[in-house]
Amino acid sequence: MRGDFGHHVRLVIGAAHSGILGRMRPDAALQLLAALLVALPALAAACAPSSPGSTAPAGKAAPPPGPPVRATAGASSGPSGPVPAGATSAGTAPASGATGDVPFPAVTQPAPFIAADEAEALLFPEDAAAHQDGIDACRRGDAGTGAAPGPGHERVRCLLALRYQGDGQSAASATALFDRTGSVAGLEREHLMDGGYRGTLHLVPELPVRAERRHLEWTAAALADVDAFFADLAASASSPVRYRHRALALRYFRSVRARTPSAYASGWTVAYNLAGSLHRSRDAVRETLFHEIFHLNDGAHGGWSQAALSPIYDGIVARCGTRIPCLAAYAPNETIVKGGTYYAFQPGNGVGEYAAELAIRYYREQRAALRGERLGKAPFKCGPPENARAWSLLAGEFFGGADRVAPCPRGAGEEAGRRIRPAEPRPGPTRAARGSTPR
Repeated sequence: MRGDFGHHVRLVIGAAHSGILGRMRPDAALQLLAALLVALPALAAACAPSSPGSTAPAGKAAPPPGPPVRATAGASSGPSGPVPAGATSAGTAPASGATGDVPFPAVTQPAPFIAADEAEALLFPEDAAAHQDGIDACRRGDAGTGAAPGPGHERVRCLLALRYQGDGQSAASATALFDRTGSVAGLEREHLMDGGYRGTLHLVPELPVRAERRHLEWTAAALADVDAFFADLAASASSPVRYRHRALALRYFRSVRARTPSAYASGWTVAYNLAGSLHRSRDAVRETLFHEIFHLNDGAHGGWSQAALSPIYDGIVARCGTRIPCLAAYAPNETIVKGGTYYAFQPGNGVGEYAAELAIRYYREQRAALRGERLGKAPFKCGPPENARAWSLLAGEFFGGADRVAPCPRGAGEEAGRRIRPAEPRPGPTRAARGSTPR
């Protein structure tokens, strides 16, 4: 130890002036002193107490300590909170021979999962009595296996087979979705929804089977794509990626005599409208789901967008109001509410919808960069300065600060800001409205 080593040095130097060294010729004494100094480190090591944590056998060096593990501060534990993307068991060991810090995301939280009882309620929200014999059989057969990735895994698979019986392809898709992402494709309850400017909406449960099977297949493809996206993004992150996208409750429904909302989200649940106006393609479904999953993560981060992005959002609205030409440079996406303005700035939607649209734009551009694809338009962050600030805040809070999009040319944001002038409204392209939290 450092203190003991200094004490030994002082004793040896003092001995040169007394005792046996004091009676020797100066040149001999100096030679002996030099020899002692050379041997001193070995003597100090031999005399030092062994490390209390060492378990190496006598005569063998203890193995080197493993690389330090970074903590995932701020990530909630358990299935109810966000966890680092790609997190697995907290006991996972680093790869043999690894050096330096463990790459982000750090592994300190258990992966979220949907318990079997939750899955049962999700799959049979209103008609459990009609399937009670099958449900009971799934309960009795829930012995589990050593390879099962979560509690009640085999019971959930049994319940999926029961719910989707009669459509083998949909049953296989729902089971594969659960096996890969832990998400369960179930049913919404029948209810009336206050749709805001859409009026009162009547929603009824409907499974994505047979003629509607494509919606389940698009959902499975979307969540698989998002899963791969986060695995790639983590390699570029400078801090933990705190964005949960697995183990989601999916509730399918149809709106009666309406095509809205396309989707809405709360409590790690995403509700999906088989008649939704936005669900016209695989890519559209993928981005709609990313939008809704962002709302869930925004809530899990304490309503982050309200505190972090309101100053930016309020400033844009104060400058432009609802004027489409003025808002064009600030709108993360092209979606315009029929008879209104950009969805991100539609009155009544608020900063949360601006943030969710910004999340889609981030996902779209980062995905293209990771895949080596060209962007269809200039990077969002290279627009007005407000865009760059919002982009940086979003990336830092949810995505580990990762940004694979090429840097902007010097002064690009300032130049874009100078070009913007408030303008009179003019007709613009329209698309069906996304829901505000209902999308």
